[in-house]
Amino acid sequence: MALAYDFYTNWLPLTDPPGSTEISDSMTTHIWLRAEQRNNEQRVALTHEGAKTLVDAGMQLSVEASSNRALALDGYKAVGAQIVEEFSWPNAPDDAFILGLKELPEEQTPLKHRHIMFGHAYKGQFSGKQLLQRFKAGNGALYDLEYLVDDSGRRVAAFGYWAGFAGAAVSLKAWIAQQRNSICTEVMTFANKDLLVSSLTKELDRLEVPRPKAIVIGALGRVGTGASDLCEAMGITVTKWDINE
Repeated sequence: MALAYDFYTNWLPLTDPPGSTEISDSMTTHIWLRAEQRNNEQRVALTHEGAKTLVDAGMQLSVEASSNRALALDGYKAVGAQIVEEFSWPNAPDDAFILGLKELPEEQTPLKHRHIMFGHAYKGQFSGKQLLQRFKAGNGALYDLEYLVDDSGRRVAAFGYWAGFAGAAVSLKAWIAQQRNSICTEVMTFANKDLLVSSLTKELDRLEVPRPKAIVIGALGRVGTGASDLCEAMGITVTKWDINE
């Protein structure tokens, strides 16, 4: 569901965004995966597997090249996506859905497309009003991933297993730095889970101190499960608390 802001009243749900053309079965849905423009953002809103699903469903998929994306561009090309220039989404066809993950650059340029992203605009965030004004000026629309739910009402795009796994890894790196009376260094992307676990194991072994203990509150949830699994992979004893505790 899309949400728009009426500056005189309240948040309004939109079944068809203003100025958009309703998509019929005879039209091909065009998804345009943009390169992220936030500093140090290496994540991406669509995996290679997800790209294949869209292409197999008959959708047109354009993927921008990216200088810092964690996933290789060749993986998108291999499943049939069209590769386009980095940051070229403002010139995408008007009927394309612009798919991204995080914030757009803070500019005044009107936004004419329908954007799928985390807008950070509906809870009174500092830059939210300016973003929505840009959509209003360009007659575009924001499909905010934070409010995307499945048929049961459960959020589809939310912190999950790997957020817990990675979050626990960062916490452990901070703990290791504390044992050295230092500050945690910059955290970079790992190509896969095994490389992350191996790197952390080496750092812990070099300390020559007993492993810490951990408590995970909400241990049975998506995030909590990931956090618990990371700790256990590190040989850390985990006390698991959830709603019953």
